[in-house]
Amino acid sequence: MNKHYIWASAFAMLALTYGGKLSAQGRLDLAGQWEFQIDRADKGTADKWYDRPLEDRILLPGSMPQRLKGDRPSVETQWTGSLYDSSYFYNPYMEKYRREENFKLPFFLTPDRHYVGTAWYRRTVEVPVDWKNRRVVLYLERPHIETELWVNGKKVGGDNSLCVPHCYDVTDYVKSGENALALRVSNRIDGVCVGADSHSVTDQTQGNWNGVVGRMELRSTPLLYVEDIQVYPNIHDRTATVRIRLKQHRGKGRPDAEVKLSAKSFNTDVVHEIPVVSRRVKLKKGQAEVEVVLDMGEKMQLWDEFNPALYELTAEVSSEHGTDKQTRTFGMREFKIDGRMFYVNGRLTQLRGTVENCDFPLTGYAPMDEESWERVFRICRSYGLNHMRFHSFCPPEAAFAAADRVGFYLQPEGPSWPNHGVKLGNGMYIDRYLMEETQRMNKAYGNYASFCMMACGNEPAGNWVAWVSDFVDYWKKTDSRHVYTGASVGGGWAWQPKSMYHVKAGVRGLDEWRRRAPESMSDFRAKIDTVSVPFVSHETGQWCVFPNFDEISKYTGVNKAKNFEIFRDILNDNHMGGMAHKFMMASGKLQTLCYKHEIERTLRTPDYAGFQLLALNDYSGQGTALVGLTDVFLTKRNTVHRKTSGSSVRRQCCWRAFPSSPIGTGTLLRRRLRWPIMAKRRFVMQKCPTVSATSTGKRIRKGLCTTVMWLWATTSVWAA
Repeated sequence: MNKHYIWASAFAMLALTYGGKLSAQGRLDLAGQWEFQIDRADKGTADKWYDRPLEDRILLPGSMPQRLKGDRPSVETQWTGSLYDSSYFYNPYMEKYRREENFKLPFFLTPDRHYVGTAWYRRTVEVPVDWKNRRVVLYLERPHIETELWVNGKKVGGDNSLCVPHCYDVTDYVKSGENALALRVSNRIDGVCVGADSHSVTDQTQGNWNGVVGRMELRSTPLLYVEDIQVYPNIHDRTATVRIRLKQHRGKGRPDAEVKLSAKSFNTDVVHEIPVVSRRVKLKKGQAEVEVVLDMGEKMQLWDEFNPALYELTAEVSSEHGTDKQTRTFGMREFKIDGRMFYVNGRLTQLRGTVENCDFPLTGYAPMDEESWERVFRICRSYGLNHMRFHSFCPPEAAFAAADRVGFYLQPEGPSWPNHGVKLGNGMYIDRYLMEETQRMNKAYGNYASFCMMACGNEPAGNWVAWVSDFVDYWKKTDSRHVYTGASVGGGWAWQPKSMYHVKAGVRGLDEWRRRAPESMSDFRAKIDTVSVPFVSHETGQWCVFPNFDEISKYTGVNKAKNFEIFRDILNDNHMGGMAHKFMMASGKLQTLCYKHEIERTLRTPDYAGFQLLALNDYSGQGTALVGLTDVFLTKRNTVHRKTSGSSVRRQCCWRAFPSSPIGTGTLLRRRLRWPIMAKRRFVMQKCPTVSATSTGKRIRKGLCTTVMWLWATTSVWAA
């Protein structure tokens, strides 16, 4: 190999690792190798670790578990989340899984590494000479959880958002040439007080990791710059009102600027361009707010699940300092409530949704790229869904961008399950934090057409009804682009009188099967006939299937399915290991019948605004809740085979959305069901030491349990 090529490659790698990669639009990419050190005693600040080299190295973006930093888990590990069965720690059968060399957890997936505390990240970066007299910002996407920043030995500040990037204005701290950046990251949850079971932080789902997993950049803008852009579509007037906030760093220079706005559709066959609109602006005390109304005209293209037409807004702000050019994506759509139903652009729309629980075993955190999220939403679409709720977490920007392209209605939530020690409305820090987080979410992601609904979080405790009432009142006055509910709650939680719609349990399930044979005529109308606003069922389904042990090999990332290994051992120790596949197939068929009946019953109910499955895919936490029609990776199980062609699970669940539907709610596929023949019903009662999930996947039985397995020898479930 040419030695000059080798040296050139080496210097290029060094430039990327230590100097940062300069993009064409005033951005320095900080991805690469950083200095790293764990600070178990939390002495780094006092000992000025920010001003000296660190002992280890780590590749960023990434998390400590991804880079195998931290501790191997053990019985001494302090997990973030509720453990629903303490018998694991004293059950004699479980003793072999408590050993360090064979450590396995039955509650949730077992990570390769775990660490809760402080860690330091440090590197040097070359700031270009031509950035002098320009504003410079450090942009950190999805750090976890709290960050503090030092530049050249001086502290800049701190941030603790779980939902939006941490952005530090370092204009007054950097200089041309070499600069030292030092980042202190703590993933302790006491600083944010969101609750240990919140899916934004808990080991039940993504895991509580330390690191930064998204884009890491130094960004340069003129001293007079665009601080915020919000777009408010009005499909009736065919206009888009653009509100821009301008700022001037320390008020330096003349406070005059010219604003130019234009818009253009970019993802449809017919391109629609909006002519440039200009405004002269004078800043006062270093800031100004500008409102410009764009006439979208007769060729305006609407966004919805059937035709997700999008526009790119371009804003150019020119001053003596230069030109700040920014873009935003938006859609012309209206998501409204009329009576007990939702309407998208005037079309009656029933929500057919699933909950995203932040289960991503390979990385341990939500995807940061649009391609991965587009895969998620398109798989959901293939099952007839059009909606997703994010359980006590807000996804990264890539999720909104992908949902915009696919045409999917999203309900992000504040990053909190304020329960199990944390209470909402009792004067705790969570009261302030949740309001500020939802404000940050709305500012960062509010322009995305897919951002249609919002809640503060999941199932709160405390004086929460009064708090969420104020929450909904605030958002109804503040931003009409979305609709709001206080919190997503179970059936035992109080009604929320100010909510624009309800996400609530209590109107779901198959209780009537205890009293009569399954049928295809009943509905839920008697349980919602007094509800005057849209009612969306909370975590519908939860019908479990037996583990597929062939799935174990798919867990090649940070979290391993050692819970599955425990379950497999239990079967083997009770001489039933050879029946594992039969158990999965039998339970999968029963699961299919349960989902089919419950969803059809929901769709038959007049004025039922929608449902949210606990999950289309498996939920790895809370005792291992294998409730999905797919595994956690969104791969279908194939537990049911049909004689006819087409999408099997879609027909199993008996719903389908057709763009030609006049109301956009989808057409129910009513099919006659040939019920399984139960002639060879077989009961297996076995005393076995196990930690087993219940039928809801929500709790774990303690100690020695009696496992009752119903094995059905069935013929084909579906009629030809």
